[in-house]
Formats: sequence, structure tokens, C-alpha cells
Amino acid sequence: MNILIIANNDVGLYQFRRDLIKELLKNNEVHIALPYGEKVEDLVQIGCKFIDTPLERRGMNPLKDIALFKLYKKVLKEVSPDLVITYTIKPNIYGGLACKQAGVPYVVNITGLGTAFQKDGLLKSFVVSLYKKALKKAKVVLFENEGNRQVFLENHIITEDRTHVLHGAGVNTDLYSLVPYPNHTDEVKFLFVGRVMKEKGVEELFQAMQMLLKDGIACHLDVVGWCEEDYTDTLNQYQAEGWLTNHGFQNDVKPFIEACDCFVLPSWHEGMANTNLESASSGRPVITTNIHGCMESVENGVTGFLIEKQNAVSLYEGMKKFLALSLDERKAMGLAGRERMVEIFDKKKVVEDTIKAMDI
Repeated sequence: MNILIIANNDVGLYQFRRDLIKELLKNNEVHIALPYGEKVEDLVQIGCKFIDTPLERRGMNPLKDIALFKLYKKVLKEVSPDLVITYTIKPNIYGGLACKQAGVPYVVNITGLGTAFQKDGLLKSFVVSLYKKALKKAKVVLFENEGNRQVFLENHIITEDRTHVLHGAGVNTDLYSLVPYPNHTDEVKFLFVGRVMKEKGVEELFQAMQMLLKDGIACHLDVVGWCEEDYTDTLNQYQAEGWLTNHGFQNDVKPFIEACDCFVLPSWHEGMANTNLESASSGRPVITTNIHGCMESVENGVTGFLIEKQNAVSLYEGMKKFLALSLDERKAMGLAGRERMVEIFDKKKVVEDTIKAMDI
């Protein structure tokens, strides 16, 4: 079978879909259409055939989006795929429309809802109408959590019989293996990995840390990730104050997970937060929001703590609950999280489920 994967980013495709692609490559030819980036050569090395399809991930420019739609139509004509798999909003919509027009079978992956679905308005109505058109002939639409599927069903974008919910992209429990828990009881190290932006809950995290410090609690926050919004001055200020270290983007987050006592992600919306899965798989307790895309990775009070989104006080209280645990209790919480990842979120199981859902 000739398979075409359309995505908006090489890093995400390589990090989170590599195992799926390797499985597809065993019996199929796989083309990837996405903008050129640092991980493209790695994807080519495992057997993919690359087609450069530049796009702007954010914003809606009608002329550029029409050009992207035409580019996808051209790619379909050149590749003549038997099946197309799309990831993220623009490939889902414009790739889906191109496939529908060309009569090519396609599978759509909803990896998160994005900002358009966060409040009612013209933008949401426009995106919903585009999705309705783009997904009309989709073979199946795959979701990473039940909440996202319900949003699509409630907005009459898709019928339930053509949907399937995966356990996110899964986590490679061999790569993110169980690592020894830090054996200390002095300064507690919290870790945040993700884009430093408002919707990841960084402002609530900074406020919660300041509350803990005001209580006289010895704790430190390590921040790993791109600074997508202008938080540079804020990070520099907190780093100068001594309670935060900004590490910027890192290709390998494993050393940071290993060094931390607890992982914290107070995100407002997610498809399935991979960093939660990776941290839990490594044996670290997780504090995250009680929203779909985050809550699935945590058994509250057993593998970590769930807190309210956009609520610094709730986050502060969740962090205090963790701080009240003994060292042995923290270790046990991390081990319980590891067991949950192996049982439910193991990458091998998710890849198998994905291929079965796509009926390949």
C-alpha cells in the first residue's frame, strides 16, 4: 500500500509517531508531506519519502490557506496514495478537503482542539464549518481523548460510527524507563516541560511557586521548552531571584525528568499531554489539570494530583499535597504512575490499536 502522511511539523511526527511509521513501513511505502525541519533526515533514514510542503502553523490567511489546499492537491496527484493520514488542524482541514475532492481514502487525527474551540464566536463557527466539510468523507477520525470526540459530536462535525479514541500517541516505556527516584528530602525540584505560553498554565505555575516560597518552603522550578510568547523577561527575573532555572528547548528531556521530584503541567487544553506520559513512565508523580488530555494520565491521589485549570490556588494546594508526602510515599506514587503507563499507555499497544482502527 502507498501511504501519504500529511503533518505540520517534523519534530512532533518523529518524536510521537516514529514507532507507528516504522510499523507502517514494514509492509507499505510511506511518503511524508510537511515543512522541512531538523528531523526530516531522521524520518528519511527510517524509510520515509519526503515532500516539502511549507505552511504557517498559526493564523488564518485565506490566500495562503488556498495555496496550501492547492499544494496538497498537487501532492496527491504526484504520489497517488492508497491512503492518506493527516495530523493537526491545517493538514486535517486542507488535506482532508483535497482528499475528499480527489476521492482518496483518508484518516484524520485530532491531536487537540486548539484555541478556536475554547470559546464560542465567529472563529469557532468558521473552524467547525471547515471541519464539517473536510471530514465528510473521512474513513475514520481518531481522537486522543473522549472529551475532544464529544466536542466534535456535539458540533455535528462527525458521526460517532466513524470515530475512535486512542490513548494519545502512547509512550515508549522502554525509552522512558523507570529511573531511580531522587533520594533527598531538602529542596524539592518541580519540572515543567512545554511551550512557555499562557495556555500551558505558566502564569498559574509561577504564582503557585511564589505562594510556596512565601510559605518558606524550599523548592525550585526547572522550565524546559520554547518560549513562544514574550515571557523572556519574566523568566530572567525569576531566574535572577534564584527559584527558577530556564533551560530553553532541549532535544532530550530525560535527564530533567530523572532529576525532578515531581512533574507539573497546568495546561488549559491538550489532545494528550505526552510530557505527562513520559514523566509518569519514568516514575515521577504528576500534577496536572483535570481536563481531558491531562486527567487521563493521572489517578488522583495515587499517581499524582489533579487540579483545576486556570486556578493558581488549586495548583498551589496540589503542590502542597505533594510536599506533605514522605519520601517513600513520593516514590510509591511514581511507581504507581509507571505501572499505569505500562498497563494503559504503552506505545506498542497504542500503535496496534491505531493500525487496527485505520483498518490497514
